[in-house]
Amino acid sequence: MKVAIYGQTFQEQDRTCVLELLEELQGISASVFVEEDFCKRIDGCLSQFSYGTFSQSYGLDGSFDMFVSFGGDGTMLRAVTYVKDMGIPIVGVNTGRLGFLSTFKKEDVRKVVTEFVAGEYTIEERSLVEVMLGPDLEDFGALNFALNEITVSRKDTTSMITVETYLNDEYLTSYWADGLIVATPTGSTGYSLSCGGPVIAPSAKSLVLTPIAPHNLNARPLVISDDIEIRLKVSGREENHLVSLDSRIASIPNGKEIRIKKSNFNIKMIEYKSESFLKTLRNKLLWGQDKRN
Repeated sequence: MKVAIYGQTFQEQDRTCVLELLEELQGISASVFVEEDFCKRIDGCLSQFSYGTFSQSYGLDGSFDMFVSFGGDGTMLRAVTYVKDMGIPIVGVNTGRLGFLSTFKKEDVRKVVTEFVAGEYTIEERSLVEVMLGPDLEDFGALNFALNEITVSRKDTTSMITVETYLNDEYLTSYWADGLIVATPTGSTGYSLSCGGPVIAPSAKSLVLTPIAPHNLNARPLVISDDIEIRLKVSGREENHLVSLDSRIASIPNGKEIRIKKSNFNIKMIEYKSESFLKTLRNKLLWGQDKRN
């Protein structure tokens, strides 16, 4: 078994769960590789273990059985930029508050290994979206994809922007708003949800367009098929606006055409039978709880 381990930060209170994961992996003679920056942060945990390292540019390939992300949902989104189209299954160990992506409690970290070895899991394919900005704008390079959402939003102004929107070259509307979110089913429980968008099951073949604080109150979130190409053009009082891919942001000149479509590869998420999406949804949104008590 070949396992990659990644995290953006490390707190002393997380030492125990990192050691427990390493011990379980050592117990099954797994080959362990730690992201080079995270390796420096957890150096005190690694002295008794054998391991290799990796980065965004080297060390990972399709032979890995699992990619373990320590952190929250933001860390999981960053992990996707490492895995890219390699098809390595990802699981998130949550070291903070309950998230929709990083769902495995750190107290149960040993089960990440034991349940995987026992086959107590399924692989869920999660779709991504990608942005095309034209040859003169290479801000995102090869990392032009997002697991949660692609967002256009205002920059350096309190004034709203106008987002002219086309679906498969047919004009839809012009959103007068703070911005527009194009979210995947995975991203429907993120920024889009906080702006009034619907929750979409991860396996649904759809995208959702969610305006951010629209001035025209009849502008509602719209769910579309994920085989539709979206074309946007932004205008406003400032010269530039922002385009964000999950947590990565670029400043783009107004008037430039932005094309968004579903990526031609998926991300594999490990869903353990003990930690399902529906269970997370119930816990996160407090569904099924009697408020009278």
